Formats: sequence, C-alpha cells, structure tokens
Amino acid sequence: MNSICRDCLAQINENTSRCPYCSSPRVLSHPELFSLTTAHIDCDAFYASVEKRDNPKFKDKPLIIGGGQRGVVSTACYIARIKGVKSAMPMFKALKLCPEAIVIAPRMDAYAKASKEINEMMSELSPSIEPLSLDEAFIDLRGTEKLHGEPPALSMARLVQRIEKQLKISASVGLSYNKYLAKLASDLDKPRGFSIIGKYKIEEFLAPKSIGLIWGVGKVAQMRLEQDGIRIFADLQRRSHQELIDKYQNMGDHLWHLCRGIDNRNVIAKNVIKSISKETTFSSDINNIEKLDGYIWRLSEQVSQRAKSKNLLGHVITLKIKTKKFKTISRRKTQREPTQIAEKIYAEARRMLDEVASEGPFRLIGVGISNLIDADKIDQLNDFLKTDEAKKADAERATDLIKKRFGKNAILKGRSLR
Repeated sequence: MNSICRDCLAQINENTSRCPYCSSPRVLSHPELFSLTTAHIDCDAFYASVEKRDNPKFKDKPLIIGGGQRGVVSTACYIARIKGVKSAMPMFKALKLCPEAIVIAPRMDAYAKASKEINEMMSELSPSIEPLSLDEAFIDLRGTEKLHGEPPALSMARLVQRIEKQLKISASVGLSYNKYLAKLASDLDKPRGFSIIGKYKIEEFLAPKSIGLIWGVGKVAQMRLEQDGIRIFADLQRRSHQELIDKYQNMGDHLWHLCRGIDNRNVIAKNVIKSISKETTFSSDINNIEKLDGYIWRLSEQVSQRAKSKNLLGHVITLKIKTKKFKTISRRKTQREPTQIAEKIYAEARRMLDEVASEGPFRLIGVGISNLIDADKIDQLNDFLKTDEAKKADAERATDLIKKRFGKNAILKGRSLR
C-alpha cells in the first residue's frame, strides 16, 4: 500500500492510520496512489475564504457572498452551509435558513488576484493546466515525477499545503486517471480533502452512486432519467451501449462511457474564455423598468470587472432575460470597437431592454460580452474609441483606481441604488 502524510509530506511504505513520523492522522493511502496523474483542484468556498482571510472579523461568522435581498448566493462559507445555504439559492431563502449570516457583495478584483497567485503556483508544478473558473482547474501531471523527483500525489499535497500556508486559502484535490473521475473525487471529501479514484473495480465503485454525479446531467436530465427508472450508476451499467444511444442519442453514448469511468478528454492548457456574463434570478417577478435598470448597471459593472481582471475586450454585448412564463429572450449587438467599459456595456444592454420591455414581467436578467480579444492587441486601448467614448473610458479607469484605493463604495452612481 502506497501512503503519504499530508502534513509532514513523508512517503510511507506501510498501511497506517497515523504518520509514523509526525503522528498526523491525515495519511493518504491507496494502491494506485503513485501512478495516477490527472488531478482536479477546487478551492473551498473560495470567495468566502478570501473574505475571511482579508477580514479577520468574519472568521467565525456565517458569511454569504451575494447580491442584495433580491439577488442570489454566489457562495457561502461552510458555517452557513451547515444551515443549508447553497450557491445560486435566492438570498431571501438563504437568510431564512441562516438569519444571523453576514452578507457582503463580491469583490471580483480580490478573487481574481488570489486566483492568479494560485495559478502561478500550479504553473510551477506542471505546464498543462486547464482552468474551469477562478477557483478550480485540472492539472495533467504526466512526466512531473522526473521533473520534481516525487510522485504526482505528493506534489499535489505539497501544492495545497503551500496555498494554505502562503495564501490562507484551503483547497480540495481529486486524483485519478481521467478528468471526469478526478473532478468527481475532489467533491468526495470537502473541505481540505484529498480523494483518490483508481482503475481497480471502478464500475463496482461507481455502481451505487447517484446519476446526479455524472458530468453533464443537470436537474432536468436527472428527472428524465429517474422517470425511466435510472437512479444510480448501476442502472446505466445494466443497459447496453446501443440501448442508451437509441433512447438518448448522443447523451446515451456519454452516459454509457461515464458510468464505466471512461473519459478520453485531455487536459487542455490555456482554455480559451469565449464569453463573460453575469445574471441574477429575482425572488419575485419584476416589471418596473427603473428596478431593472439598476440590475443592468450592477451586472454590467461585474462583467466589466471580470473583463478587466482578464485583460479582455468584447465585440458583442448580450442581454438575456427570462419572462415569468420561463420564455428566454436574448438580444445581442456587435460593436464597432470592442469594449470592457461598464458604461458602454450598460448603455447597450439598456437599449436592448427597452426593445423587449413589453414582454415583462421578468424573473431573470443577464448581461454579457463575447467575441473576446486580448486588450493588449488594441494598442493599450489608446485607439479604443475617439471623442466621447474615449473620455468615458478614461473616466471609468480613474474611477476604478479610486475604488481600488478607497473601497468599492467610494464612488457610486445613482442607478446602482435602484
């Protein structure tokens, strides 16, 4: 049995519940521990962890990151999660479950900075990193044993220990032989977990698990499968490849492979961001244009902040709305020049809202930019737009600097209070 201590990082050649060197109970053991090379790392309650790190007064408090009484939960710390608070939950419901929670708005700049620091640490470990979001990524560790003189599992244990010590942010790791199983493993023991899924008897291991754990199976697909008598992996494993394809077409092929632990996707380094968007679901339908205007402005600011943190510009601005009857309406407008400026994104999104206002009331609204390019390709934005647009861009960058120094509420527009 191969084992490592996650505290003192010793390699242990015996099956033991405690490290013989430091007596830590955090011993990781698995027959395939030293041969698996695909990892998934996922920071624990990332936004909340950054806030608690930067604001010690929040340390032992239930903390929710989200957008106001009518917004939704972006993330919640584990204290709040014990009370049942979950990501994407309406804020009013979260506060009913945990009325003592402290609610704060997201600070995307702080999260992007922490994400960049973590990515730099991962890059020292392997050049093959595929980010999925600010707080999670796949890492291909093939060949790193010769480079670092230690098995990939030990390198990952060293990495999360370094992140925790230097950045005060904890992370969980899944290690396996493909991407799907590595991601599945990282969710098995959070927070500060490290789980292994090997090849030996993989179908037997997966058999009793809920089909909700299959990548790509959302709530709607899960309901359909359960109606067909498929509730756990074993129910899929009993069906032939052709039977699943006949019933579910391309999804059937996907299900047949993943229920057997088969995933041939490679870790793709430098995953290209195709769009940046933010949306919010209302606790009750809204038809008031002034209120909707406020939401569009706040969403435009969030999209702008993310674009700036990624140094990206978008050629296309998009508005997405969903009516009370669940009808989704999308509008998009290609710009003469690409943008990352909140004022520009807001103005275009507001014009598109005016075009569809008669479809209200609405239960969801979203704003985004797409057809992205690197801002450096626009000559540092000096030729971004002339005259009024250039003045707006300069003013917004000056505002960004003031907010960075004195806080996000140092300068507020009236529409942000609607």
